[in-house]
Amino acid sequence: MENEELISTKTIVLFDGVCNLCNGLIQFLIPRDTKKNLIFAPLQSDFSKEKLKMESSIDPELMNTVVVISNGKVFQKYRAIIEIFSKLSFPWFLLTIGRLLPIFIGNKVYDYVAANRYKWFGKQEKCMMPTPEIMERFLIP
Repeated sequence: MENEELISTKTIVLFDGVCNLCNGLIQFLIPRDTKKNLIFAPLQSDFSKEKLKMESSIDPELMNTVVVISNGKVFQKYRAIIEIFSKLSFPWFLLTIGRLLPIFIGNKVYDYVAANRYKWFGKQEKCMMPTPEIMERFLIP
């Protein structure tokens, strides 16, 4: 599958590549995304910066939010997390029940965790490098 076709048919998850919490989320998602609906790229990558310039008004230098691009729509913060879980199989898609929570409340919780993620979970010097077994799931050169 060509890269452009892959990008147009999958849900793209852009994440802070140096954040241990974000990397933990990606490591959690990969084995649970059995249909391989999700592909990933660190926000620090040229791909992510270019994609954000093209797809949305989100600042491509912003590193404190997960961004999801799915079916031509751009999601961030709490709504992005819900969108991610909507792509997983049972039982994980059940977490989309979080849609019942008003978005402003979900975003407040998201912002609080995002503001403290380095303090609570730490950060790496460099973006994580995927292993050869999962490299096909990442949009990095």
